[in-house]
Amino acid sequence: MIIILHPDTSIETPDGKAVFDFLSARSGITPQVHTVSGAGRTLTEIYAVGDTSTLDPQELSSLPAVERVVRVSREYRMIGRHAGDDRARGFTYNGIRFDQNALHLFAGLCAVDSQANVESMMQALQEHELPCTRMGAYKPRTSPYSFQGHGAECLPWVFELAGRYDIKVIAMEVTHDSQVDEILEALDASGRPTGVMLQIGTRNTQNFELLKAVGRQRELPVLIKRGFGITLEESLNATEYLANEGNSNIVFCLRGMKTNLGDPHRNFVDFSHVPAVKHLTHLPVCIDPSHSVGSRNQGVDGLLDIMHVTAQGVIAGANMVLVDFHPHPEQALVDGPQAMLLEELPWFLEDMQIARQAWEKRIELARHNLTTP
Repeated sequence: MIIILHPDTSIETPDGKAVFDFLSARSGITPQVHTVSGAGRTLTEIYAVGDTSTLDPQELSSLPAVERVVRVSREYRMIGRHAGDDRARGFTYNGIRFDQNALHLFAGLCAVDSQANVESMMQALQEHELPCTRMGAYKPRTSPYSFQGHGAECLPWVFELAGRYDIKVIAMEVTHDSQVDEILEALDASGRPTGVMLQIGTRNTQNFELLKAVGRQRELPVLIKRGFGITLEESLNATEYLANEGNSNIVFCLRGMKTNLGDPHRNFVDFSHVPAVKHLTHLPVCIDPSHSVGSRNQGVDGLLDIMHVTAQGVIAGANMVLVDFHPHPEQALVDGPQAMLLEELPWFLEDMQIARQAWEKRIELARHNLTTP
C-alpha cells in the first residue's frame, strides 16, 4: 500500500509523523519513506510493506496529512503504476527534466577512446544545442582480451570537456560499486562541471548487489537496461531494487533481446514495449537503437536501420534515445561498425523530430476521441 501525503508535506511535520507512527504501530507493517520530485512540487510517499490486508484505506485517508491511498497492484510496488494511480511522475537532474512526456537524445561514444574524439563529439552536440551525451569509461566485454575502457583515468578530462561544451548529463556505465565512488570523486575534483547518469548495462541487470549499491546513493540518477535474456517482468523487478534502496530517479532502457529471431539485426528489437513499460510503471523509457541493430545497414529507401528502429521507438512514445556516434568510427575501440557519423547528426535529429511530431498527433487524436461523445 502507498500512502501519498499532501504536496510539500514532509515526514518531519507533525501531521506527516502521525501517519508514520500510525503505520509503525501496526503489527507486521514496516513503513518506508520516499520523496518524489514531481512537476513543480515535492511529494512524500510512505510505502507500507508487509501484510496490508488489515489496513483500512478510509481510515488512513482520514488522517490530515494524507492526500491519497493506493493499493499496490504489481509486485514492483515502488516503480509500478498501480490501479487508479495516474499521477505524472519524473525527476529533474542538473536542469534536465526526465519524465514520460520528455524526449532527450544521448548521442556519443560507446567507449571513450581519445580526448580529440570526445571533444569533437561534444562540440558537435553543442552546435546542435544538445545538452546530453553518452561516454563509456568502464566497459564490460564478452572477451577478457577486449578493451575494457580507460576507467577512472579518463574521467577528469571527460568532465572538463563536458563543462567546456555545456553538456549537462553524461550517461556512463558502471560495473562495480567502487566506480560510483570514482565518478563522484572525479566530479568533485573537477568542480562539478557536468552531471552523470549511472548506467546499469544489460549484463548487470540481475547483479543485485550492484543494484543495491547504486540504489543506496541518491545523488546520481540511474539508467537501467533491460536484461537481454530475461523477461520484461524480471527486468522491472530488478529495477525495483534501485527504488527499494532509495533512488527513485530511474530511466528504464529497452535495448533489444538476445535471440536469433531478430536476424539480421544484432538483437530482436523490442521497442513495441515502450508503451507497455509506460503503463506498467511511471518511469521514463529509453531506447537504444545502436545495440539493438548493431550495424550501419542502409536499405533501398536510403534510411539506416538504426534510424528506422529509432523512429519506431519515438513514435511509440520513447522519452530518451541512447545512440552511438563517433567522429572516426574506424578509430573506435568498441562498436565502431554500428556508430553513426557526426555529419549524420542533423539528419538523425530531423528524422527523430518527424517521428516525435507523429507521436504528438497520435496523442492529440486519442484525447479528442476520448472526450468526444
